[in-house]
Amino acid sequence: MTMWVFGYGSLLWNPGFEVAEQAIGTLPGYARSFCMRSIHHRGTDEKPGLVLALDEAPQSECVGVALAVAAGKEDETLAYLRERELISSAYVEKMLAVQLSDGRSVQAVTYVIDESHDQYCHETLEQQAQIIARAVGGRGPNTEYLYNTVDHLMQIGLRDPDLEWLTARVRALSA
Repeated sequence: MTMWVFGYGSLLWNPGFEVAEQAIGTLPGYARSFCMRSIHHRGTDEKPGLVLALDEAPQSECVGVALAVAAGKEDETLAYLRERELISSAYVEKMLAVQLSDGRSVQAVTYVIDESHDQYCHETLEQQAQIIARAVGGRGPNTEYLYNTVDHLMQIGLRDPDLEWLTARVRALSA
């Protein structure tokens, strides 16, 4: 059985594991949102950045990419993803149904925000822009995370108006 992983943020442009197949996928009941304070990868404890997470939203859906893990690499991939995504326990690992653009439905390893975690937040788009424009963490500037995500969404034909607005605003703030 193929192991699938649902990507909606950095997994779009930096999966970090061998991908055998990828397909546009839709995850119902969740929205992509900059609702997680980043204190490791894109910010620090003193000056947190923001990273994307899946926020439970019953009337929403998130369109991203379903990534099929190369055969024989499942255990290695899952260990890698857990080390990467569960660094502070702000994400919860779930197996969720993702509808692929070709009509298939797959169960995918998906990382969603733990709403009770202290890194969970809800900021306005302007507040998000202000944070992203200045934050830097162990994996680099928060701006790079935003720009790479939006660029890769556009490359695969997906639009996210909030992320596009954030990109324009962060570029203006960073100029």
